[in-house]
Amino acid sequence: MRLLHGRPRAALLLSAAVITTAFLTPSTAHAAAPDYVALGDSYASGVGTRTYTTESGSCQRSLKAYPALIKTRIAATLSFVACSGARVSDVTNNQLGALNSGIEFVTLQVGGNDAGFSSVITECAKPSWLGNCDSAISNAQNVINNTLPARLDGLYATVRSRASAAKVVIVGYPRLFNGTDCNAGTWFSASEMTKLNQTADLLNAKISARATAAGFTFVNPTSAFVGHAVCGSPEWINGLSNPISESYHPNTTGQTAYANLVDDHLT
Repeated sequence: MRLLHGRPRAALLLSAAVITTAFLTPSTAHAAAPDYVALGDSYASGVGTRTYTTESGSCQRSLKAYPALIKTRIAATLSFVACSGARVSDVTNNQLGALNSGIEFVTLQVGGNDAGFSSVITECAKPSWLGNCDSAISNAQNVINNTLPARLDGLYATVRSRASAAKVVIVGYPRLFNGTDCNAGTWFSASEMTKLNQTADLLNAKISARATAAGFTFVNPTSAFVGHAVCGSPEWINGLSNPISESYHPNTTGQTAYANLVDDHLT
């Protein structure tokens, strides 16, 4: 009789164990990879790293750029559309097609080309008797103060409307100089380097203000790059380079530093 009554009892115990195991065993399903869109200019595309994907053409996107590094770190699906030379209007017209309501993360770095930083650097690199650095800087600061903010407001509003649920991180620019010009072929004076750094600070201040007004996060790289600008030790920003397009852009170490600053905000 004990044996006959024991069999049903054993069966019940086995069933209970199976049910308990089913509830306690972690699900083997994995969360979908987050969708991440990287917008912006040459600092975001990775110019300065010297290695670019074939399909990116003149946009010069690099697998060593901070968006590509972040993609791996957060296991995201990346739409990498940043492009060398982009201004605010170029991002608006050519890059926002990657956005939709399902995007979870967006990084955006633009504004330097609107201020004409490339032409300003070119002018200031000349000997004083050949170039007019002060005038070039003054013109850039005028654009930063009086023209750029409205452009950014329009862009940021469009980004928010197209990626309504996304965490949007706006990325700023480093100071280019430590106070020393160690490159043969350039003639930056101490005062010119100071003014160029002040212009980078002004650019960041304006971008930060518009990002905050839009409800976005702003990442300022200034402090992290102190001591690592052109002629720094180690140098995270290229000085005068060959080809010249690599000049005054973050190298691979600088892009890693950017990734370190930005990825903390993409969680």
